[in-house]
Amino acid sequence: MLKVLLKKQFAEIFRNYFYDPKKNRTRSRGGVIAMFALFFILLFGVIGGMFAMLSLSLCEGLATQGLGWLYFLVMGSLSVLLGTFGSVFNTYSTLYLAKDNDFLFSMPIPVRTILTARLLSVYLLGSVYALLVIAPASIVYWILSPGAAVVIGSILFSLLITLIVFLLSCALGYAVARISLKLKNKSVATLLVSIAFLVLYYVFYFRANDLIRLLIANAALYGERIRGSAYILYLFGAVGVGDPIAAAVFTAATALLCFLTLRLLSRSFIRIATSTGAARGKERRTREARQKSAGAALLSKEAGRFVSSANYMLNCGMAVLLLPACGIALLLKGPDILQALGGVFSGIPDAAAVMIACAICMVATMNSSAAPSVSLEGKSLWLVQSLPVKPFAVLLAKLRLQILLTLVPTVFCLICAVIRLRPGAAAGASLSAVCLIFGVFEAAFGLFWGVRMPNLAWTNETVPIKQSGSVMITTFTSWVFPVLMGGGYILFGHFIGAAAWMGIFCLAFAAAAAALILWLRGRGAEILSSL
Repeated sequence: MLKVLLKKQFAEIFRNYFYDPKKNRTRSRGGVIAMFALFFILLFGVIGGMFAMLSLSLCEGLATQGLGWLYFLVMGSLSVLLGTFGSVFNTYSTLYLAKDNDFLFSMPIPVRTILTARLLSVYLLGSVYALLVIAPASIVYWILSPGAAVVIGSILFSLLITLIVFLLSCALGYAVARISLKLKNKSVATLLVSIAFLVLYYVFYFRANDLIRLLIANAALYGERIRGSAYILYLFGAVGVGDPIAAAVFTAATALLCFLTLRLLSRSFIRIATSTGAARGKERRTREARQKSAGAALLSKEAGRFVSSANYMLNCGMAVLLLPACGIALLLKGPDILQALGGVFSGIPDAAAVMIACAICMVATMNSSAAPSVSLEGKSLWLVQSLPVKPFAVLLAKLRLQILLTLVPTVFCLICAVIRLRPGAAAGASLSAVCLIFGVFEAAFGLFWGVRMPNLAWTNETVPIKQSGSVMITTFTSWVFPVLMGGGYILFGHFIGAAAWMGIFCLAFAAAAAALILWLRGRGAEILSSL
């Protein structure tokens, strides 16, 4: 029974590896093995290779100074951080807020077996993420500082890290589960956490070389401070180099914590699993319903669909955050940016204004909510078709949503750009107009392909959002237009001036947007009603 439950847990986590949604059938055993083999090759080859290069740079500087324990402390901490973050969200939904809790508890299966299966899935998934860091780090250290004690110590160190990740995942997963129950919009919270992680990742990625050089240059000083004021951290890193005392202390402490955690969960698992997901009675409040027009109601529906999915917002709405961020960057780093552009495009008048317009348009292409919006109706498309509204009204609501999501942050970014650039009246008007009109064109262009290439037979919303042909064509093709505008200006457009050149593209984008909207009003509405 434990094997069956464990297989069920991994079938839920890796559903696409066991089930082929295109053919609507379970994959063969060979297909499953091939999918997992490709997954681990890509995972350890790309991410593991990145951490291997980081380990090589760090180990060469610390091992020569006799500070192997500091090396393992740094890489072990990164391993714990990645492993915990990678598995904590799976932990809260698998261990504490699983949707099949009541079903499993009603079956003649011992609670201990259910708990063991879920804890094993939590441990194994967290171990995969943790080993992405600590496995290449250990291998690098074996090569540069070989020895039997180091091999044994680093293997034990890796095992202890997987157990520490398991303990942290259980604790933080419970906290996340409790917090998620009190959130009104879990998708927005998931989006914010994902963005915060991406920001931290890129900050660390771009500053990794500087941090490594700083650590190596001051390794002896940092090492003395850690040993003097945080001796427990020294013992943690010393396990990796084979220190028997440190290994005994951390093994005993980790074993004790694991025993206490398992004891606590075995006694309170049913109470936790049934009470955390229980819905509490809410005070009923009467509110006066406000009548909306058909267009406003459809727009509200589209906006509700957008904010209800973290995947939708993260993959099709990043420009909502990036455009204001670009505007702030222009205000703060404007002189440096203008100086760099002036150095690259010296002798070309107003090149900075055109290049910034191209950059704003490029960032705006990261908003593509209209492209998958028709496909996201899925099996519920008949509801839209049965509404007492014209089919074009449905398409218009999808179009208006992306236009609002794009133009509002674009206006802020343009204000910042004009303040910093201080172009002439004609150039400033052309800069603003071309960016705003491009936002409308890009929304109509995405919706055009969404209507032409709908995918209504999906079982996972990530398929129409990330893998549909309409999204790919819209995203990659939309990049071409800003490139043509910028490249054309550098080659020959500067002879007529920036204002005139961007004015030509304003007219082109406006004409294309009008043609696409007319198509959506006619042929597009017919296709939607007949899907």
